[in-house]
Amino acid sequence: MIRDLVALGYEVHVSAPHIDSKAYAAIDAMGAHPHSLQLDRTGLNPIADLRYFREMLALIRGVKPGLVVNYTIKPNIWGSFAARLIGVPVCSMVTGLGYVMIEGAGFKRRLVQGVAKRLYAAALAGNRVVIFQNDDDVRDFVRRGIVSREKVRTIRGSGVNLAHFSPRPLPPEPVFLMIARLLKTKGVSEYVEAAKATKQRHPHARFLLVGMPDNGPDGISASETGDWQKNGIEYLGPQSDVRSAIASASVYVLPSYREGTPRSVLEAMAMGRPILTTDVPGCRETVRPGENGLLVPARDSTALRDAMIHMVSAADERAEMGRVSLEMARELFDVSKVNLELFRHLSLVP
Repeated sequence: MIRDLVALGYEVHVSAPHIDSKAYAAIDAMGAHPHSLQLDRTGLNPIADLRYFREMLALIRGVKPGLVVNYTIKPNIWGSFAARLIGVPVCSMVTGLGYVMIEGAGFKRRLVQGVAKRLYAAALAGNRVVIFQNDDDVRDFVRRGIVSREKVRTIRGSGVNLAHFSPRPLPPEPVFLMIARLLKTKGVSEYVEAAKATKQRHPHARFLLVGMPDNGPDGISASETGDWQKNGIEYLGPQSDVRSAIASASVYVLPSYREGTPRSVLEAMAMGRPILTTDVPGCRETVRPGENGLLVPARDSTALRDAMIHMVSAADERAEMGRVSLEMARELFDVSKVNLELFRHLSLVP
């Protein structure tokens, strides 16, 4: 997206929390201007959020942009308030509901969700348009009164770079892979339980997990990874380039509770992998059941196990599903097509 905007002749400024030297150099090499801000992505401390809001105010005043585009919940809220206060046009992208918006038990969670809903509604009221990645999120936001229907636009996720994530031969062995932050709502626990049960029936099957621990309220502690590995899960930790992990797998798995449109699934599709994911918003948009993969209920490790067992002994089916995944990636999720649609919604191109 940054490269495409620069190529169109726009001056692009990029703000993100705690940009390291490598990311700073990469953004600069694209022809954009990086700005590192202090943002506690998962924290619930209002003082930290207000500090981020003040930094956004200062950045927008200094840059004087013609348009502010936010994404993820805290920038959507505080970036929208900051832009509106200064009088700069603003748009936001909802790339998933996140922990504070996904239904769950507990008084604290319900309280946080109530506050987040009111903040979101107030912030998005000043947006020119709000971009969503699936129709279920649109319906939920409109039903909850967070956004008005006339401001809504939709795109097919964030797209995938088909040149970077190119097809690789599918291994003949049953090798399952999940890539995600170690969060309960990503379905990591269900993946581990289903993998353990499948491995008891098919000891030759392999199960890989890539991702970094997360210190948010939904996070799974890094200490649990030792127990996983004792049970045959190959935890590979975080990886800055996941292509080699995807190339080593014959099935990609994401048992998430809800997504915008999962980028990791699109990357696996672009590399020709069959998809095993959940029948929930965001995930279901990536699978044509029986054609490029299988859908299972969320939070159901038994159903996931059964689907894994089926895929273990279906080498020909895996190969055909991988072929269809690649076709879908090219037809529906090519990042150049997605960006063009996004830029039209933002009135940046005719």
